[in-house]
Amino acid sequence: MKTLVLGENEIDKAAEIIKNGGLVAMPTETVYGLAANALDGKAVAKIFKAKGRPMDNPLIVHISDISQIYMLVREFPEKAKILAEKFWAGPLTIILPKSDIIPDEVSAGLDTVAVRFPSNKIAQALISKSMPLAAPSANLSGSPSPTNARHVLDDMKGRINAVIDGGECEVGVESTVITLATDIPRLLRPGGITVEQLREAIGEVVIDDAVLNPLKSGQKAASPGMKYKHYAPKAHIILLEGSDDSFIEYVNSRKANGIAALCYDEDIDRLEVPCIPIGHADDYEMQSHKLFSSLRNADEQGFLTVYAHCPKTDGMGLAVYNRIIRAAGFEVIEI
Repeated sequence: MKTLVLGENEIDKAAEIIKNGGLVAMPTETVYGLAANALDGKAVAKIFKAKGRPMDNPLIVHISDISQIYMLVREFPEKAKILAEKFWAGPLTIILPKSDIIPDEVSAGLDTVAVRFPSNKIAQALISKSMPLAAPSANLSGSPSPTNARHVLDDMKGRINAVIDGGECEVGVESTVITLATDIPRLLRPGGITVEQLREAIGEVVIDDAVLNPLKSGQKAASPGMKYKHYAPKAHIILLEGSDDSFIEYVNSRKANGIAALCYDEDIDRLEVPCIPIGHADDYEMQSHKLFSSLRNADEQGFLTVYAHCPKTDGMGLAVYNRIIRAAGFEVIEI
């Protein structure tokens, strides 16, 4: 299959591919998504095949107007309306009981559907010219998510019909996912909208145990990014949890060929191994923006083992921590 690289002025061509049951990678404000007609189970199944994604991992449906949600869900409760009015368009996904038009391929057989309204204008235009789109990240399953068109082509060239080159993604990590299909709203995946912002908007929000820990045996994934090892480069990622000084001492004591550090800007002058910096220690937005590119950079430079400086878990730091601990396969060393 030849993968076309389309410009921002070729949305109509991308929309035709979608209408004909094809796959198009599109930029969003979070990461690039691999889009198919969300209402066509056969088209959605192509996403799983292209990515090598397990079929029991649900997808997010992307819309271009809040009014579109009414055909996708059985109910749109008041708390969901508050969140939509406050955070859409933007990096927030809301899970609600699904309507009958949602194929099982999208919901992974669950009785719910995840919906979001991206703020990226290219994504909005593609949805408006086609239909609601199911779109996980446009990468091979388990690898770091793509934040530019080159990342998409590195993983998906020859596997999908087209990619729209819309430049770098703004946020850099996937959307926040909250489910309102439970008695108490529950954060299933942290992202650009923080749990603190969610609580300010609607009151109590519980952080699901799977945000920081592996799913229990037999437990179903209610959201993308919960069940499997995700975001991982070929390099072996190990998360180091401890003080700044302990991180420096631990990494320097293990310097050798193939060893690198995923670190803060403040660490660089003290480290004696190659550094892959992701921003200042307190700049969570920059860390989110740079994280996936940095993980891909580890492979481009041929590193074998990368020791990661453990992020903080307040604000957007929780999203960075969530992605790194999954990239590390939950391998954490306390130092």
